[in-house]
Amino acid sequence: MIRSSPPTESSDLGTRFAAAVVMAAVALLAIYAGGWAMRLLVAAAAAAMMLEWGDLRRARRGWTWLGMVLMAAPALVLPELLFPVAQRDPATIETALFDPLWIGLAVIAGLGLIYLLVSRRLSLGWGYLYIAVPSFALLVLSWAWFELVLWLMLVTWATDIFAYLVGRSVGGPKLAPRVSPNKTWAGLAGGMAGAAAIGAAAAYALGLEAPFYFAGAAMGLIAQLGDLYQSRVKRRAGVKDSGALIPGHGGVLDRLDGLLPVAVATLALLMVWLAAA
Repeated sequence: MIRSSPPTESSDLGTRFAAAVVMAAVALLAIYAGGWAMRLLVAAAAAAMMLEWGDLRRARRGWTWLGMVLMAAPALVLPELLFPVAQRDPATIETALFDPLWIGLAVIAGLGLIYLLVSRRLSLGWGYLYIAVPSFALLVLSWAWFELVLWLMLVTWATDIFAYLVGRSVGGPKLAPRVSPNKTWAGLAGGMAGAAAIGAAAAYALGLEAPFYFAGAAMGLIAQLGDLYQSRVKRRAGVKDSGALIPGHGGVLDRLDGLLPVAVATLALLMVWLAAA
């Protein structure tokens, strides 16, 4: 029979839970430590995602390795050049301090263009930007306020958890049956509601400013759109998971597909709030 027996399902659920706990613990420790610990974690995750992206696009391994190496610049070199750890002072964060952000984004865009031209693969150039820009955004947020990174992590996790629970319990019309047959409109609403509640509670507990009290639902929507996009990429590639690195969860892209756009959206929200203040 195709369907697994209950003991196997329980074992799979236990594996998924254990892996999730380990990943959350590592992420939380890196977020709290900040600095090079956070940069190394983001660099490793970005390189793993680039590897998986290259496999999804059936690229030659040499081009994928080049993309992984190019990830080191925005993840390790650029943050220290533009946002040195020694200058981190959340009490004096203002718009002018983020001016180097545009230099960083320009460098990333240039590296992506070079990668596209040498590989002659538009999909690889796009994949580089798809991963590198959010990774850089995450590191800039970590430099500014580690609480913001913790907030967006909690919101993204809440989106996944509530979307799964509500979608499984309520069911109903499918959200995008051709792209991701298991997702429902109820799950979308549940994910957004969970993100709104957790986002507001986390913003209050972490002492964040007003915009982040009310941004949870929007971020929940963005996270699920990111998940749908990655589902579309995998469906076109004819695979279920982007990789097999994480036991019970698939690949790194499978776990971070919602986080990528949320990181960019959170940085954009911070920039808009600082400009308006």
